[in-house]
Formats: sequence, structure tokens, C-alpha cells
Amino acid sequence: MFPPPKPSLVPNTYAFESEPMVKATGFREYDARWLFGKELNLVGVQALGLGLGTLFHELGVKPDVVVAHDYRSYSASIKLALTTGLMTGGMRVHDIGLAVTPMAYFAQFALDIPCVAMVTASHNENGWTGVKMGAARPLTFGPDEMGRLKEIVLGARFQPRDGGAYRFVSGMADRYMADLTNRPKLKRKLKAVVACGNGTAGAFSPKVMQAIGCEVVPLDTELDYTFPKYNPNTEDLKMLHALRDEVLRTKADVGLAFDGDGDRCGVVDDEGQEIFADKVGVMLARDLSAQHGGGTFVVDVKSTGLFLTDPVLKQNGARADFWKTGHSYIKRRVAETKALAGFEKSGHFFFNPPVGRGYDDGLVAAIAICDMLDRNPGKKMSDLRKALPQTWGSPTMSPHCDDEKKYGVVEKIVARFQAVRDKGEPVAGQKIRDLVTVNGVRVTLEDGTWGLVRASSNKPELAVVVESPVSEARMREMFAAVDAALREHPEVGEYNQKI
Repeated sequence: MFPPPKPSLVPNTYAFESEPMVKATGFREYDARWLFGKELNLVGVQALGLGLGTLFHELGVKPDVVVAHDYRSYSASIKLALTTGLMTGGMRVHDIGLAVTPMAYFAQFALDIPCVAMVTASHNENGWTGVKMGAARPLTFGPDEMGRLKEIVLGARFQPRDGGAYRFVSGMADRYMADLTNRPKLKRKLKAVVACGNGTAGAFSPKVMQAIGCEVVPLDTELDYTFPKYNPNTEDLKMLHALRDEVLRTKADVGLAFDGDGDRCGVVDDEGQEIFADKVGVMLARDLSAQHGGGTFVVDVKSTGLFLTDPVLKQNGARADFWKTGHSYIKRRVAETKALAGFEKSGHFFFNPPVGRGYDDGLVAAIAICDMLDRNPGKKMSDLRKALPQTWGSPTMSPHCDDEKKYGVVEKIVARFQAVRDKGEPVAGQKIRDLVTVNGVRVTLEDGTWGLVRASSNKPELAVVVESPVSEARMREMFAAVDAALREHPEVGEYNQKI
């Protein structure tokens, strides 16, 4: 049986090939992420699988699990190592092969299986790997399950069981795409640039969008796990700028970007303007609330304040519920509140029936955007953007901060702004009107300008977002105030991008 994993081992040694290596920081709030070979080895993946099988049995669910993997050079080997561990833990493994993450979620429904273990690094750079897990569709693990999995694996509290089995399930990609496209075609002829950054979504997204009636212009849809042009990240400006250029070149109606594992969607309008996902969420909330007579929309703390102030949403009777950033958190909150939909600034969209099944799927989001355009035949995507009240917002900026230090830094930042509020001191020239601390700290000033600092759940980084309904200058003043607070902590490094 596996001994307790070690946090590090030297590659190209006997120990590296025979002992488990699993760094503790890879167990994150709602999924797992490691640098493969530096923080996790294949024996460690086997231990992870056995630990996951042990946890599934503790949770009392039927011992069946869907597994799949994204398109990285090492993902298939990691999935197979995970599979042997799951089988040792008494799990019946149903392998659907190469897939986007929402295809694995779909397979849980299609095969009537409670559990999922999707091997993916999502939008992270090459070298990263990870697992998205769940045991109660359409939900995925949260902090409680991840904390228990960490205890089991790092403490070697494994429970091997008989009954493990393996079967490969063929044809799931066709079933998934048929499920998405078994619907009336769009009435309006839309030309859509479909960008995939050479990630897994390239195998499916162009076919699906074409099947619903779009004229598809493919952009970097060939699978290439070296990601030769840019990382498949729908928040990365390199990807969005490439999409913008192709939309303008081809005079397309909309540009749709999909991240490395296909559960996120990014948007560029017909004028080449990148629209952050939270603003797209406001557009979709307007559309859905008009159809359904109001409704609740769950939004993450990084998202625009328009969810609270937009006059159309108010007129439609829509209600916004700001919640913790993270696909697992928003997914769970959408289920609990029976919301029509949930939106994250990162590009995760969650639709309850009748639009979706509650899980995040970039293609479901893209189809919803096309349907919204179909219901507005005289309007372009840019018209819908311009119809929103203007705000000046930043992308998500990510200064480096070690996993072991980032949560401590955020706690100090929260305490700092709480003290400023309690003393009535100004931030960027104004007093604090509101503090939201469900996930880091979101500081809103008297004029509605706000800034957010939180710890990234996926990487050794912080996440910083600022927005102002007043002016770009006010947005930049807010950023300067937030950045000044961060610079009090030498643990915080440089940004990946700045405004």
C-alpha cells in the first residue's frame, strides 16, 4: 500500500519512480492543481486516485465514476494512473476518453453516474495538471470535500476495496454534441469566429456552432498541446486580441473563445471590442429576466456592479446575489437558490433548466449568446454592449504570491480595509460605502467605484479587479489605492498584466 506521499522527490531516481510525491498545496479550494513532475508524480497520481475512491465510498454514493482527460502531452498517462488508483479503491471507472470538462459532466447524466474525475489543467500553462471532481451531479467538490481528500491522501488513510472495474465508453463526444444541437437552428444568419487556442475545445466547438446554424470561422482550432500562439485562456488579452483581429478581418457578427477544457467562454463583438464575461452576463440576465419575469442571478465578487444598478434588470424584477468566485462555489449557489443562471468574470456561465443542467459549459454559454442575438434581429452584439450603462473596468490582474502565503496576505488586506472603514478614512479620495468579505475583500466607495483583492484558487497568485461607473480616471485611482495596499507586503510580486 502507498506510504504517506512526500512533498518533493528528485526526478530520474528510483524513489521518484517508486514512491508517491504529492505537494500539499495542490489541494485547492474546489479542485486540484499541480506542476506535473515538480509537485506530483505518477505514483502520487495513483495515490490520489485511491484517496478519491476512499472518499467516494465515505460519501455513500454508488461506486461509479466518469473519467476523462484534456489535450496535454501528459494528460492521458495521468488519467490512467488515476484510474488504477480509483479501481484499487473499489470504483467502477467509465472512461470517455479525450473530452472537454462539460462533456464529462454531461456523461454523468447520460450514463446515470454520480461521480466524476476530470483530468485537466484547464487554462493553466503547460506543465500544470489537475483534477475536477464531484459526487453529486451537477455539483463539484467544495472546501469540505477537498479538505477531507487532502487528509486521506497526505495521511495515507486509504481503504482499498474489491470490485474495481474499467470500461471504455465510446461515442460520448457524439452524444454530447447531439445533445447540444438537437434544437431548432438559428433564424438569423450569424458569422462567428470560434477561437480555441489549440486546446481541447477545438475538436468540438466549431462543429457544434455550425450545427446550430452559424457560419463558423475557425481560429486556432487544430489540437496542439504545445499551445504555439497563446495560452487557451479566455481572460488572456493575447487570446482576446487574436480573436478581435479575426473578427474585424472577416467582418464577423461575434467572436467566441473557449478555454483549454471548454468550460469557459470569452466574447468579442462585431466592432472588435472584447466584452468581459461579467458584462456579457448582464446582457444575458436582461434577456433571460425579460423572458421569465425576473429571476435570481448569482454573480461572483469579481463581477461588475451593474448587476445591482442596471435599470433594465431592475425593471425586469431581476435579483443579483454576489457570491464567492470559483466554479464550484457559483455552481452550488445557483443550485441552492434555484437561480436562472450564474456568471463569473472569468467566463464560467451556469444555466439551470431550461437552458442548461446547472454546470458550466462554454458551448452552452455560446449558444445562449447566439440565441440572445436571434431574439434581437435588428441589433448587433455591439448594440447590446452599448445599451449597457457605461463603466470602466479592468481585466482580472494576477500578481504572483506563493500558495503558502497568499491567504495570509489576503487576510491582512481584509483587516486593513475594515480598519479604514471603521475609522471613516478615505480610499482614493472617498469613504467606503460597502465591504463584501465573502471571498477576499470587495471595497465599494461612495461613487460606486470598487476594487477587489482575493486569493486565486488555481495558481500561486492573487486576483485584483477594479471598476468605476464614473470614469477611467476613477478606476485608475482605485487601482492605485488597492495596489498601494498590496505593496505593503513584499510577498506580492509583479502582475501578469496591468491596466
